[in-house]
Parts: sequence; C-alpha cells; structure tokens
Amino acid sequence: MIVRIATFNAQSLFRRPKAFNLPDVTKRNEVLADFSTLVSLLNLTTYDAEDKTRISALVKKYRAHTWDPDNPPPIYINQTRPGKYSSLFKEAGSWEVGAAGRGAWAGWAELVREELDTEAVRNSGRVVDAVDADILLMVEVEDRLTLDRFNQQILAGVLGKRQYPFNMLIDGNDSRGIDVGILSRHPITSIRSHLFDPDPERPGEHLFSRDCPEFEIELNGTPLVVLGNHLKSKFNDDPALRLAQAKRLAEIYEAARERTPYVVVAGDLNDDLESEPLDVLLDTGLRDVMSHSSYRGGPGTHGKGDKPRDKLDYLLLPPQLWHRVQHVALEQRGIFWDPPLPDVKRFDEVTSKIDSASDHAALYADLDL
Repeated sequence: MIVRIATFNAQSLFRRPKAFNLPDVTKRNEVLADFSTLVSLLNLTTYDAEDKTRISALVKKYRAHTWDPDNPPPIYINQTRPGKYSSLFKEAGSWEVGAAGRGAWAGWAELVREELDTEAVRNSGRVVDAVDADILLMVEVEDRLTLDRFNQQILAGVLGKRQYPFNMLIDGNDSRGIDVGILSRHPITSIRSHLFDPDPERPGEHLFSRDCPEFEIELNGTPLVVLGNHLKSKFNDDPALRLAQAKRLAEIYEAARERTPYVVVAGDLNDDLESEPLDVLLDTGLRDVMSHSSYRGGPGTHGKGDKPRDKLDYLLLPPQLWHRVQHVALEQRGIFWDPPLPDVKRFDEVTSKIDSASDHAALYADLDL
C-alpha cells in the first residue's frame, strides 16, 4: 500500500474578526468604534436609563442579542449564564437591557470571528488538494475547530474536493494560537501530548513553544506514529531553547520506536541541516527525505527554496522506513514570488503575498507500507 505523508506550514488557518474583513473602510471603522463604545458601557458598575438606551440601540443595530449561524452578527453578547436573573436582557430574544449593572449578568461582548473563506485560505486548500496526502501534518493552525472547518468548508465546500475523515489538534503553549494539527485518511487511534514537558534550563517553564504531539495512526494493523513539531522560531531567536527542544524530541522519537518501527518526525523545525538541533536528530539514525535519491527539487522549503538555509520543513524517517520511500517532492505553487520561482508555475489564484497560501512549500513522500 502506497501511503503519502506530508507536512505543510499553512500560516493562514486563522479566523479573523468579521469586522476586519469588511471591504468598506468607513463601515469597518464604524463597527470597531461602536464595539469599543459598547464594551465601555457594559463595563459600567451601574446602568442608568440613558446607558440602557445606548446599549440597547447598539445591540439592536448589530443583532448582537441572538446568534444566527447562517448569518452571524459582527458583534455578539456572549452570556455564560443567560438565566432569568443573570441576563443582560429583559427577556430571551430581546435587545432591551434589564440588568442593573455589570455585576448583574455574566458574559461579555465580542467581535465575531469570520469563517475561513479568504483567498489565502482557499490557496492553502489548493496546496492541500494538490498534495493529496493520506496523512498531512498541518502547522500554524488556530484550533481544532478551525482545522475542521478548513476540511469541510474549504476542501469539500469551496473547492469541491475530498475531505479528510479524521482530523485532530491539541491547543499548545503558544498564546497566539499557533498550533500543530493533523489531517488523515486513516484512523487516528491515540494522541500523546508533551505540553507540560519542563524546560531543563528554565524552572517552571514549558519546553515546547507549541507542543510535540504524538499522533498514532492505524495502517493495516501496524501503528504509524507522527511526531508533529514547530520548534522555536528564529524571530526573537533562542538557539539554546531550540536545541533543548530537539534533544527532547530525539528522546520522544526513541521511546516511540519501542512501540512501533513506523515513526515519522514531521513539521517546521526552524533550522537548517547544518544546525545543532538537526545534528541531534540525525544522530539518532533519522534521515531527511529530501536527501533521498528520488528527490529532484531545490535544497530549501521556505521562500525561494534555492539555498540550504531555506530548509525549515522536514519529514525525517527511521532506517526501517528508508527503503520503503518511493517518491519525494515539494509543492511550491502556493508561494508568491516576483519574479516567479524558476520552473514553478504558481496557481493562477496566487497573485500577491497577501493571497499566497504560505511562504512554505508542502513537503511530501510516498512510502510503500
């Protein structure tokens, strides 16, 4: 059975507030100004008659009192205990304020986040569809709901392509919501998180910037473990932290090999092949698929990918899987460069850096398993 395994740092799987996507700048600024006013009013200790009138008017203006999944409002009053005596409103479905002040109800006003249908996300979908991996590690995804919506709304909905029956993501340590998830055509049977692995050099701190999830996938009775990674970025660089993460990753890899011979290290390792972190990983016997004889592309995966230092994304295989590799390639058509990358005809829909799928290529390998 040929199984295609891939990794892709999409960079764009985040849901922005609906107001930010309004094409009319004046309308966008109006929504944001009204939201600021509404928050200020709602935070008042006591609501007088004028306050209640102003709050009610803004709630009515933006339909913020009720949720419509088919046409969500740009602003929504999210109440955690919307009971008879703990609601902002006089009655269910009403926009009239009944609460006496901030302490009389539980909840908040929020800017509603838009669904994923932007051109950049569609182009990420085109990359995923072109790769057509059986198992795809996705880097820089906001949360599992976003990954699931990408699967259903973009792959299956907008693009009309085959969606993945299985997806999983555990929220990581990054406060910006930059997480690591997986899409799979084979059952995901277990997950091990390393969110709480301690940093040996920083007492009380977590080691992994995001996580190092172990996704176990069933393949004809033999489990395949994918170790998903997004190591410390070179922005505000901390090489010592990235090295410590790589050392721990090597330990996790060795432990996983005791359970199954099929272990793949995948993701954005944020360093090149000549770096200390990669030395640590390659010293375990892992091998980079881009060194396989079937690979015909350039040395890098990021940007133009024409220099060894552009190598950030990896599929690392143990010796037991190396002889099973049939084909290795990059999908670079979602990247925008002007002039275009040599020998790469980007997707027609990729017209600028704004709507590019990512500045990372998707890396994939076909294995006979």
